[in-house]
Amino acid sequence: MPKRTRAGALTVLAGAALAVGTTLAVPAAAAPRAPGFLAAADLPPHPSSSWTAGKVTAGVPEAVRQDTCLGVALGGGRNTWYREFRTDLDTSARQVSVELAGVGAAKGRVAKLDEDIVSCADRIEMEDPEIRAAFQDHGDLPVGDGAHVYALHTETSWGASDIRLLSLGREGSTVTVVDWGQLGGFQDAPVKAFKKTTTTAVNKLH
Repeated sequence: MPKRTRAGALTVLAGAALAVGTTLAVPAAAAPRAPGFLAAADLPPHPSSSWTAGKVTAGVPEAVRQDTCLGVALGGGRNTWYREFRTDLDTSARQVSVELAGVGAAKGRVAKLDEDIVSCADRIEMEDPEIRAAFQDHGDLPVGDGAHVYALHTETSWGASDIRLLSLGREGSTVTVVDWGQLGGFQDAPVKAFKKTTTTAVNKLH
């Protein structure tokens, strides 16, 4: 009788240990995967230099963290990835994408980014009286769950002039921002080609 009781106890303990081992073996929830990104060929064509694309990298670059237009909404870096693009001349671009917890959170992030981009020109002038900034709204694009294109021109008191195109798009719980810039003014901005780039960026997210 004692031997049978002991064997039964050991069987129970072994079963409990197996159950614990099985529980411990369950993998943790997988980290979000990076969404799809633009390729160099998707950027607005440059008249005299080809585009080069960097690697898709986790996090947020320091330039974005410090950016007046995007830093508040994109500076956290959680579940965020970016890709840098450059030419051999004065034109560069960047795509930043962030995966939110759900559609509601993604809509909220889009609203915040839109607010920050639209108010960016005024805030640049407030922060630095040596810079004059002007903003243009180039409207919505019917892609994914919505996209929007903006332009920003800045000119310093010593004559430096820069034009920047920004777009904001969403597909489900993923939000992406495409940022293009070079020396020049509004007349130098390839808005039509940039809208095509934005459409491609949203379509490539998933």
